[in-house]
Amino acid sequence: MSTRAFLAPKAILRHAALLATAALILVPFIWMVSLSIKPPGEIFRSSFSFLPEQFYGVENYTKAITQASLLRYMLNGVIVCTTILALQIAVCAPAAYALAKLKFAGRDLLFALVLVALLLPHEVLALPLFILGYKIGILNTYAALIFPYVVSPFGIFLFRQFFKAIPDDVVHAARLDGYSELGIVWKIMIPMALPATVAFGIFSVVSHWNNLFWPLIAVSHEALMPPPLGMMSFRNKEAGNDYGPLMAAATIIVLPLVIAFLLAQRSFVEGISGGAIK
Repeated sequence: MSTRAFLAPKAILRHAALLATAALILVPFIWMVSLSIKPPGEIFRSSFSFLPEQFYGVENYTKAITQASLLRYMLNGVIVCTTILALQIAVCAPAAYALAKLKFAGRDLLFALVLVALLLPHEVLALPLFILGYKIGILNTYAALIFPYVVSPFGIFLFRQFFKAIPDDVVHAARLDGYSELGIVWKIMIPMALPATVAFGIFSVVSHWNNLFWPLIAVSHEALMPPPLGMMSFRNKEAGNDYGPLMAAATIIVLPLVIAFLLAQRSFVEGISGGAIK
């Protein structure tokens, strides 16, 4: 009884800390949704309330969709994020398998280089990537938005850690059955590492869906702009200081990510806890 009584206050404090942290994270999103359904006159009032006195959501969301190429920006985001994720898995999974299950000279050095690459912010490579993109003529194309992210050090690390947790006997049995090394990767390892794949997919899609820095450098044509860059164009050209439609557009852009995470949260947690920390 004394042990349970001692643990109860710890549990209460732990849950209180989690709730406070969640509230701090959710407040900006709730505020964004609140502004997206308010008329201009209520947005800059000295007294703030989450619920509007006059519901203005239909007007704001209609402006967000019709007065800017919002759907085009989102389509660009889907094309870019889907292509990046597919190429990253195609490159990172075999590389991670080699680092986890194959023995060859320099394997530990290569893994150390992957860890070093994890520490480097992508902005460090922006200038050489821009020059390379100019030299090969891919600026202002989808390729310019996709090419720099094909190889993901984080993806290699995450898959490698998950593959390390799979018993070597599984690999040996697959080889005895006649599978090639690539066959083992795609038919054995990837299905067993589905939680890690989902976790990496969420990280990848969220990161590149929200990426502003590189698209701001790589593309200038409005037809190629992904959602964050398109939002800047919407803000400057269409909405001006009309923050209601701007917040409505931001809500529409964020909503697919929220839905995707809610649908995949169990696999996301399993992928992080089951692979990355082993």
